[in-house]
Amino acid sequence: MTQLHEAQRRGEPVRRYVAPASLADALETLAELGPAARPVAGGTDLLLELSRGARPGVETLVDLSAVAGLDAITITGTGGDWGRGNGGQGRGDSGRGDDSQGRGRVELGPLVTHGAVVGHDRLRTAALPLAQACLEVGGPPLRNRATVAGNVVTASPANDTISALMALGAELTLASVRGERTVAVSDFFTGYRATVLEPDELITKIAFDALDGSPGALGRSPSALDGSPGALGKSPSALDGSPGALGGSPGPGRRGVFVKLGLRRAQAISVVHAAAVARFGSDGAVEDLRLALGSVGPVVVMAQAAADLARGRHLDEAAAEVAEAAAAGVEPVDDLRATARYRTRTVKVAVERALRALAAGTEASAWPVSPPRLAAGGLPTRPGPRRDLTDADEVAAVVNGRPCRAQGAASATLLDWLRDELDLTGTKEGCAEGECGACTVHLDGRAVLACLTPAARADGAEVVTVEGLAADGALHPVQTAMEALGGVQCGFCTPGFVMSAAKLIEEAPSPTDEQVEHGLSGNLCRCTGYYPIIAAVKAAAEARPAAGYEAEAATGAEAMAEPAADAAAGAGP
Repeated sequence: MTQLHEAQRRGEPVRRYVAPASLADALETLAELGPAARPVAGGTDLLLELSRGARPGVETLVDLSAVAGLDAITITGTGGDWGRGNGGQGRGDSGRGDDSQGRGRVELGPLVTHGAVVGHDRLRTAALPLAQACLEVGGPPLRNRATVAGNVVTASPANDTISALMALGAELTLASVRGERTVAVSDFFTGYRATVLEPDELITKIAFDALDGSPGALGRSPSALDGSPGALGKSPSALDGSPGALGGSPGPGRRGVFVKLGLRRAQAISVVHAAAVARFGSDGAVEDLRLALGSVGPVVVMAQAAADLARGRHLDEAAAEVAEAAAAGVEPVDDLRATARYRTRTVKVAVERALRALAAGTEASAWPVSPPRLAAGGLPTRPGPRRDLTDADEVAAVVNGRPCRAQGAASATLLDWLRDELDLTGTKEGCAEGECGACTVHLDGRAVLACLTPAARADGAEVVTVEGLAADGALHPVQTAMEALGGVQCGFCTPGFVMSAAKLIEEAPSPTDEQVEHGLSGNLCRCTGYYPIIAAVKAAAEARPAAGYEAEAATGAEAMAEPAADAAAGAGP
């Protein structure tokens, strides 16, 4: 085949992989290599860009994921200093928490993932728009690697977290061997996918004032998969302030919300999204409003002229006028996802619903109850010595419980390395761009997408593929239930579903229907209609003993038939 379609042509592979031992080491490496090197945190955007040839001239990946301390989340000055990395949560070392020092402050390190934000209890109140935006990014396996800083650096106007950070008034700390500088996130973007970041610079901190208002009930809506603020039109009661909406009377202070319209319920690129942060006075009137709009132009924009119309007024009275002005102030384009006319109309709808939710105090009411992260048992960052690898070097990893060594990792994705070098072909390539979930594996205890993970990241790590789920020859309960309930048809997507489902029931031993749907939202199936897969996960959760699955797995599909049939009967048509 000498003629390939443009979509089939792969970009030039990188030749070298460097894992710095420290932040200083990383900055020195970038300064030395210049534009030929690209830093990688999660890599979920960068690896796709490289495979499509969108980043020509990049020869070296500088992987920050093993640098200790870069995944910290810190909230100070709101009744206690709290710190949390991607692996856990707890009070920080300072622990003073003096509210008299002023408004609380949130700081995110460059390795903070979307999944870590979603799983952080305090951020759901201190930074609700950001948490809601992070929940809209891909599915759980993608969020376990994709970082907030990476979303900012990619600079797509459709990137959800950018509008949330702009509405929150976030600042970025940019560092290089030349020193540090601080840039408002609203000043970071110079055009479509273009920023002020220099080749030798890294974002080392994202910081903004914590929200301090009193939103309505948080996390009380079990139907959040249909009613999250990201799914416009799915649950109007959660966004329009109607009597049926959960929540309470809003008090003074700063509160915010993020809303999004996509073409499907999950794994959707924004057609339009909006983030609003309002400061309310003691009389309920708006003292200040910040409004950011995404997917309406080459960059995310601040609709400040429209937002200023709400000053000194009650938001429910001003919402329609502000929304009308916001829609009139944008000039969106036609593309594959929507026409400019549709986007303009949708801006008005999105903004008005967001503002009415803030006015009614219902902005948090549709947050899902315990959204699965598929990260149970995830190992903390394990710093080590600097690693500098090419394809000639061997990478050592524990794969399915066995030590493995193989070359070819510097230029490959984890998916290709597992299949081509270790002959573990159970992990499938369905899309090679993080959309389908067929390549899901467990990396250091977290479900991740192997097609968007650098293979060299596995050096010193623990990897589990679908071949490694069976114990002593007995299938995992999810595998047994999938077979018994017809959750397998063509079978191509099955390994990814099995890996996500296994991690789901480890994290939530008795998952609700909503948790199952949410946990599997990063996996696509074209055959089953999903109902037998959902039923199989529920059945596997019921059959899996608390102490482990080995004894249950040995009993075979027959032991699972009765609960499986019950689960299938309740799953719908």
